[in-house]
Amino acid sequence: MADWVTISSLATAGGTLVLAVATFGSVRSANRAARVAELSLLAGLRPLLVTSHEDDVAQRIGFGDQVVLTVPGHGGAIEVRNGNIYMAIALRNGGQGLAVLHGWRVWAQPMRSDRPNPPSVQEMPPLEDFRRQLRDLYIPAGDVGFWQGAIRDQEDSDYRPVCDAVEAGDRVVVDLMYGDHEGGQRTIARFGISPWPDIEGDRAELVRYFNIDRADPR
Repeated sequence: MADWVTISSLATAGGTLVLAVATFGSVRSANRAARVAELSLLAGLRPLLVTSHEDDVAQRIGFGDQVVLTVPGHGGAIEVRNGNIYMAIALRNGGQGLAVLHGWRVWAQPMRSDRPNPPSVQEMPPLEDFRRQLRDLYIPAGDVGFWQGAIRDQEDSDYRPVCDAVEAGDRVVVDLMYGDHEGGQRTIARFGISPWPDIEGDRAELVRYFNIDRADPR
């Protein structure tokens, strides 16, 4: 005689297992859909800073002590005036979201063999080395803008190396930390500024990106 109690228990257990598997599959599918939607949303907010184009309008960049730098398209500027170092880069936002600049760091990259080796251009810089922007700088999607920074303290550890690099015609590297207008998707863009033959002023070039809040694509 069939044990209907046992059969009923097994049938219930089987049905529960099937339901659990189906629920698990639905949850995984929903999670994947939510992740795709999140990535699409973030992509729509993501800025991407690059150097401006050569035919972009020159940027006139003023500092609080009445110093003004004029930076042409695809250009940068580093000048020493009255014992202060003034720096600027003409930028373009090639991404889809508003770019907000958070901070910067600068270091000299010597090109002569008798000077110390610079930090590796392949390594992500420590976040604690960045200086906070004193002025909020925003660059709209698909539009041009600029970055500016200054070193006025001659006891600053970066002051003398940068001054020496400018005098020697060496390249100076500027790391810019920026993100979207929500404060996320922070990225570091590394730019080099160096004298450029046959043009007035210095040339800015994009060297490398480092992701802070998401995986590095490399």
